[in-house]
Amino acid sequence: MPDFLLHHRFIRVARRQAGKPAIIDRTADRRLSYGKCLIAALLLADRFRSCPDGFLGIMLPTGAGCTLAVLGALFAGKTPVLINYSTGAADNARYAQRKCLFRTIVTARALLDKVGCPPVEGMIMVEDLLASFSAGERLKKALLTRLPLPMLLKQVAGGEPDDLLVVLFTSGSEKDPKAVPLTHRNIASNVAAFSQVFGLSHRDVMMASLPFFHIFGLTVNLWTPLFHGMTMVSVANPLEYRTICQVIREERPTMLAGTPSFLAGYLAKSAPGDFESLRIVVSGADKCPDSLREGFAAQHGITVYEGYGATETSPVISANSPGANRPGSVGRVLPGVEVRIEDYETGADCPPGKTGRILVRGELVMPGYLHDLEETSMRIRQGWYDTGDMGHLDADGFLWHAGRLRRFVKIGGEMISLVRVEDVLARQIAADNPCCVVEVPDPRKGSRIVAAVAAPVDEPAVLAAMAKELPNIALPRRFLALGDLPKMGSGKVDFRQVTSLVQERLAAGS
Repeated sequence: MPDFLLHHRFIRVARRQAGKPAIIDRTADRRLSYGKCLIAALLLADRFRSCPDGFLGIMLPTGAGCTLAVLGALFAGKTPVLINYSTGAADNARYAQRKCLFRTIVTARALLDKVGCPPVEGMIMVEDLLASFSAGERLKKALLTRLPLPMLLKQVAGGEPDDLLVVLFTSGSEKDPKAVPLTHRNIASNVAAFSQVFGLSHRDVMMASLPFFHIFGLTVNLWTPLFHGMTMVSVANPLEYRTICQVIREERPTMLAGTPSFLAGYLAKSAPGDFESLRIVVSGADKCPDSLREGFAAQHGITVYEGYGATETSPVISANSPGANRPGSVGRVLPGVEVRIEDYETGADCPPGKTGRILVRGELVMPGYLHDLEETSMRIRQGWYDTGDMGHLDADGFLWHAGRLRRFVKIGGEMISLVRVEDVLARQIAADNPCCVVEVPDPRKGSRIVAAVAAPVDEPAVLAAMAKELPNIALPRRFLALGDLPKMGSGKVDFRQVTSLVQERLAAGS
């Protein structure tokens, strides 16, 4: 565990390799060295110091602008609050302001225009900030970077490893988002452990296409490159599948991380040779289907390593890796992390192979939800964070994720995993037909399972195939074709919205 703050670590790295490319921003067509990034972050810090609150909202796409804004905020002694702009940007901005009690949000006119977000009170435009720097200010900061390191570090905010590094929000796929504060220790310990498992170093090049307002993107795509002194290659929109394939071919990154839906899009639009530079491809944030692993292996000879984590754990809890890969599992627990499987009825420890609640302990666990003591007390008990997920550890120490506890349903006295049902369903229908299953009320049995698919399927044939792997009570009672399934900005299925659509269709007699 490093004994210094992450923004101080960035300064050390930038001083050591000032001329090395830090960010290749393909969306903005900007290439910045570590030295240039340090100067720009110092300039932004001067502007951010005048902001009245301890928190500073940042609503910017993946790339150089967001990276520099995060660093500038930390240099100025502010805690960045990263805001989801993918859906409901204006509402998300106001929600963040209310929840975290701050006013100023750094954003960009180009982003507001693109997502159709009206200006929100307190917004300042990064374009205006960048245009406001005089030649004299730029020269002064360039000279400042040449000071002896101890003197340079004193020009920016200090602090302790347990000070806040960032505030993020949970996805809100099942309920209103919670504000998750994470410390320097949380993120740094997770980057160090994750890097140890995958053998990451300054020689790697990171393909950054995940949004930084999501913990997967923030830790793996932003802080991991800065931590090691890698080059980050960024594309702002993870849905630009063909563009990202072209960028990977041209810039030759060595690592790609993504959600299964994003990775499936890249696979579908890729051509032979596009991914030959990649030595590590990691899938996270949602269950990785077998078809995705098989597709990468067949088309590109690449192994997709599945991992598991949560916003509250910075995020990586476990991961498959070269030399320790068990497809279908979410891998072995990271070094320095403890996982306990708790019987959801008795609270006792579960033996290997028995499914229970997944509890996590270690330096990766958040200090607690912001301004929410009640929720914190329910989720962190005696140092253990209750993920709300179900799973088991096998005899070899691999963790198997069975789904959210909320995504289990009790039918006929049996606990049914909706994730398990989805997994079986996905293997029986076309790979390009996204699907999920949701629980809806049933007047006789209390609950029933309904399958939501993008396109119609041969229901009798699919059900017959599913019945070979699942008990009758776990089979979907209805199939509804909804077109494109609603998704969160992270690429996860938005189960709340899918459930609402299903209930509307059922109420209308569909």
